[in-house]
Amino acid sequence: MDINLVIAVTDGDWFEMLRKQPNLSEVNFWAPSAANFRALQPGEMFLFKLHAPRNVIVGGGIFAYSNTLPCSLAWEAFGEGNGARSAQEMRSRIARYRHIDPGDRSDFDIGCRILTQPFFFEERDWIRVPASWSPNIVSFKTYTTTDAEGLALWEKINWRLGRLMTPEIPEGSKRFGEPYLIRPRLGQGAFRVLVTDIYRRRCAITQERTLPALEAAHIRPYGDGGAHEATNGLLLRRDIHSLFDAGYVTVTPELRFEVSRRIREEFDNGKHYYDLHGHQIQLPSESGQHPNPDALRWHNENCFKG
Repeated sequence: MDINLVIAVTDGDWFEMLRKQPNLSEVNFWAPSAANFRALQPGEMFLFKLHAPRNVIVGGGIFAYSNTLPCSLAWEAFGEGNGARSAQEMRSRIARYRHIDPGDRSDFDIGCRILTQPFFFEERDWIRVPASWSPNIVSFKTYTTTDAEGLALWEKINWRLGRLMTPEIPEGSKRFGEPYLIRPRLGQGAFRVLVTDIYRRRCAITQERTLPALEAAHIRPYGDGGAHEATNGLLLRRDIHSLFDAGYVTVTPELRFEVSRRIREEFDNGKHYYDLHGHQIQLPSESGQHPNPDALRWHNENCFKG
């Protein structure tokens, strides 16, 4: 199978902070510009290279998704997974790369390359970049396992990953078969970004498109066995999300919005919500990303107050 790998020039502060964080499930490898990223498909490897003269690969992650986001929402989605200790620190670093006034308060868009299962090598396992790497590269370069360089890189990475999981394996003893895609395990941040995009940045109920007012809701909560997957998500306006989690509203397996009588009984209010009762929700364009009927049925039976 032909697999691509990207080697990306990595901000040193981003790397140094994240390599010290235990049990990271996802990181946002952001780019200061909002350029689209199409070099990888989900399940391929995105690798970190330090700035010259340290021309070495020091870690990586499994590519899950990419898009552009206002930097404030990237911070909300990933927090310290952005490789910064605060939103202001992240903004200052982006401003430096964009060569703009650090005091600029614009909520500028940035490129987000979302990686799951990140890994960081010990210095003894750092890998020299392939011979074809050019010192003029300032962003990234793509390799493929159909070429000798790409295949050798794949094997070096996988050997080191094997040692990370089983340190007792001596060098040269582990053999790998054909390159393969690795299923990304989405975290909370990736789930939020994915659901926001597949609903075209509009509330599934009201079609509200003020992005800071929208939230990705789990149909079946993660703590109750729900997954961070598109089919377990709905993009909802913040107030409707709160009511959904509390069981005052639901979406039926037939994809209709329903409102509990308890809003009127308990709060003597809710006209705006009752006006939406029975409406068909707006769906993602791809049928494979539509809400899972079993998850909706679970919410109807276990959360909805009726």
